[in-house]
Amino acid sequence: MERLFSIIRNKYVIATVAFAVWMLFFDRHDITTQYSYYSQLKSLKAEKAFYTTEIERVNQTIEALNTDPEALQRMAREKYKMKKENEDVFVIIEQQESPQ
Repeated sequence: MERLFSIIRNKYVIATVAFAVWMLFFDRHDITTQYSYYSQLKSLKAEKAFYTTEIERVNQTIEALNTDPEALQRMAREKYKMKKENEDVFVIIEQQESPQ
């Protein structure tokens, strides 16, 4: 028991424990801050991956519109409701049944 007290009273052990406690809980870069930074980094990486795939999809769409006239016509008809001369376009909107 006395050996344990002598180890605990050692100034180097006290300084090391105090330093560890300070760095883990009271420092500007403590554990909770590091965890919040890590979770924020994960969400930003996921967002980056999403936007990267969206950019690739949009670039493929732009390339298709620049090279394929049928794709351009299909996009104009579907998205912008354009039509040819002497042609009628009917827009059908499906209504969802309300739960009763």
